[in-house]
Amino acid sequence: MRRSGQGAKLPMVKFREIIRLHELGYNQSEIAQSCSVARSTVQDYIRRANGKGLRYAELCQLSDSEAQAQLGKGKPPPANQPVIDFATVHRELQGKGVTLALVWQEGLDQQRWSLSYGHFCRRYRHWSQQQNLSMRQMHPGGEKLFVDYCGQTMSVHDPVSGEAQRAQIFVACLGASNYTFVEATLTQTLPHWIGSHERALAFFGGIPKAIVPDNLKSGVTDPCHYEPGVNQSYQAFAEHYQVAILPARGKKPRVLNVKRLA
Repeated sequence: MRRSGQGAKLPMVKFREIIRLHELGYNQSEIAQSCSVARSTVQDYIRRANGKGLRYAELCQLSDSEAQAQLGKGKPPPANQPVIDFATVHRELQGKGVTLALVWQEGLDQQRWSLSYGHFCRRYRHWSQQQNLSMRQMHPGGEKLFVDYCGQTMSVHDPVSGEAQRAQIFVACLGASNYTFVEATLTQTLPHWIGSHERALAFFGGIPKAIVPDNLKSGVTDPCHYEPGVNQSYQAFAEHYQVAILPARGKKPRVLNVKRLA
């Protein structure tokens, strides 16, 4: 189990990405998902940047050591009320044979917390009840673009040689309207992956707030259930278009179903 909690020292590239997304208007939950950190970490880093009056453009002008010196140390979590990333706990519970008692005991063994099992359960239940009020999949217009490759391929023939090849089917679907872009490419490699994104954005005639890719190796470097990372070239694409990348969580087919639209 891997977590990035409050008080942990993050790479400055991730710190800058948190501030970049904050200035673009993303909420803290979206930033936490995109950067694979706890929401409390996002809150702490935004607070520290605001306290020093530092914006993303200014952070980019500073070296990592200069930025770290400007921002100072993070606020440690209270000793008697440990910060627990219950979103990660909830995802871990989806694993086969994983129980709340098992997660609690593991955290106890690793000294991540010292609270009793009953207290742990009450806090998780309180968190879960709050989430149920906002877990409906509502996608405002222009908010999210879901992207994936269709599971099936199709045969294409070279008009000169007559050689047959299997083409990969890229699908991009707007969350609010289901308006869909589809194209065939010869591979799922990074140049084709990013090229398909660029053509999809041109087709739609605009840029969404966020792009949600499935756990594909071209765009997601670590298709882990807990902490998806983003390929550096894909991250550069996102910065160029000023869009956030929110990788879909592993083994969550209800999050991303664009394959069915192809």
